[in-house]
Amino acid sequence: MTTGYVYDPIFLKHTKRGHPEGASRLEAIMAELEATGLLSALQRIPSRAATPDELSLIHDPMYIAEVKAKSQSGGGYLDMDTYVTPDTYAAATTAAAGTVDLTLAALDGVVDNGFALVRPPGHHALYFQGMGFCVFNNIVLAAKVAQKERGIERVAIVDFDVHHGNGTQPMTEVDPTILFVSTHQYPFYPGTGGVEEIGRRAGAGFTVNLPLRVGVGDAGFMALYSEIVVPVVRRFEPQLILVSAGYDAHWSDPLASLGLSLAGYTWISQTLAGLAADVCDGKIVFVLEGGYNLPVLSAGVANSIRALMGRDDMADPIGPSQQESPDLTGYIAQVKSIHRL
Repeated sequence: MTTGYVYDPIFLKHTKRGHPEGASRLEAIMAELEATGLLSALQRIPSRAATPDELSLIHDPMYIAEVKAKSQSGGGYLDMDTYVTPDTYAAATTAAAGTVDLTLAALDGVVDNGFALVRPPGHHALYFQGMGFCVFNNIVLAAKVAQKERGIERVAIVDFDVHHGNGTQPMTEVDPTILFVSTHQYPFYPGTGGVEEIGRRAGAGFTVNLPLRVGVGDAGFMALYSEIVVPVVRRFEPQLILVSAGYDAHWSDPLASLGLSLAGYTWISQTLAGLAADVCDGKIVFVLEGGYNLPVLSAGVANSIRALMGRDDMADPIGPSQQESPDLTGYIAQVKSIHRL
């Protein structure tokens, strides 16, 4: 099993002192991968910057120009949470192209699967606006390019970040060729992702939102994946699975509280990798999104990479949550009824 990755030092230059989404996140991940020997076992895919024409496949050209101009003029904000520095445009375009190129490398057999170690993250980025720390929607661009350039008919995007991918959903919700499945804390930022949001027009039924209350924990996530996420993806029969991988659903993350442990995250990663092996010849790419407890983030990414490599070992220096998982039987039955599972 050959697992690829994409990384570029430019990602570290998009940073702002005191902001939770800073360079220290990726620095911690890279240090963990080097210390555990995982990095040397991975195949690096070369990085490059996406062009405005490439980005315009999913973003308004005026918005792309706005990000570039704001970077060139010294920086600022796209919204109250999303900063721009002189290096943001270079970092964000490289994150977008890197995610695309890693995905194409997996489809072309250069690697079997991969993890895009990129930032700024992307799943909150809208067609016309950056928000929630996100500038360009890396994962949707990869899905669209895979369809356009490799003839992929069906792509599944699974999002386990604690926040709803409110940028990913509107970019895919009318498209029956892209399945979007999201587990997220609710009600919580950004306030979208209700269970009744199932897609629109031709895409109705191809958006599956699993809004969750505090403290779902490992047992709850295992039930949700076993009874909803895996069956709905399997039914869709994707040729490619892309994963918005946020590690902020961990019980100790400072920005949220869904109660997952690192063992739970490892189980999810192994489950998704196994699902990909069953339904799409193992073609799966994880794309970094959130996660703000650095020891959790770095160990979580390392564990996901082990899962992609087919290894069953993991590291959990933090331990499990002490909160008991709630009974989700009734909720799972409700969602299964909505989606006819």
